[in-house]
Amino acid sequence: MSAAVKARDCSWPSYVSLAESGELASRVEVALEKLADCSLCPRDCRVDRLLDKTAVCKVGRHAWVSSYFAHTGEEDCLRGARGSGTIFFSGCNLRCLFCQNFEISWQVEGEEVTAEKLARMMLALQASGCHNINLVTPEHVVPQILEALLLAANAGLMLPLVYNTGAYDSLDSLRLMDGVVDIYMPDFKFWDPEMARRYLRAPDYPEVARLAIKEMHRQVGSLTFDERGVARRGLLLRHLVMPNDICGTREIMRWVAWELGTDTYVNVMPQYHPAGTVSEGKYPEIDRCLTHEEFCQAIEVARESGLYRLDARSAMRAGMVPD
Repeated sequence: MSAAVKARDCSWPSYVSLAESGELASRVEVALEKLADCSLCPRDCRVDRLLDKTAVCKVGRHAWVSSYFAHTGEEDCLRGARGSGTIFFSGCNLRCLFCQNFEISWQVEGEEVTAEKLARMMLALQASGCHNINLVTPEHVVPQILEALLLAANAGLMLPLVYNTGAYDSLDSLRLMDGVVDIYMPDFKFWDPEMARRYLRAPDYPEVARLAIKEMHRQVGSLTFDERGVARRGLLLRHLVMPNDICGTREIMRWVAWELGTDTYVNVMPQYHPAGTVSEGKYPEIDRCLTHEEFCQAIEVARESGLYRLDARSAMRAGMVPD
């Protein structure tokens, strides 16, 4: 099948035609050049990662991966019957002090992987029957992902690509992924800059996230599904509800409805628990789990904002969905 036909056929992932046309190879060259004076994310560290220098994300020339497997704990529309082919990247450009994957993001547990090895991981997940390739915390390794994806696509990778991000992404990196990513899955964490400063060490996070999420939506639109109910293309927005509403759930839900549309697919998540450095005594306001009432209120806020495509699986499993 020609690249032109594939580009028109939504059953083919977006990157296939780019690989065949040579555009994906060009994107790899541009992305790798950016590693030499790294400004790939809003941290703008300007270190030479081609020489394996590191800064905030603690990752140099090659990506680090903590694990990869068929994930059955994701949203139903991602996991389907055979799981979401998830690759957990180590390191992170955010400093979420409550991170539930602290050892991976802060301490960079895992193994360094070349482009060839990362491509083999993608192909192995496809061979195991996964519905998609789910890239978790990809913000700081966009060049490495593109480099591996080109090899994997040339070797027969045909699964949709999920970009599973904390939304602290630069527009330059997202434009490199335009036509590459099929499903964007950002987590809009905080609305208020002071809360972002305190809990993420990134006061510019709210502004960056708004711009990034709008760009993601521009690229892929609202979430769509195949005949099995598995996500095929579009934006799936996540929001982790936190104690005492420090994240600004009401403001975030209103913004999503107004800027992206009330048909935006949103997962309002109740699974916050103290992790990372929270229990060291400096953050008593979030040193507890979410209450039933707090989560019910967040669901009601989303509904009041006009959002009607709310993913209820995680809430139902926690026994927290209001009647």
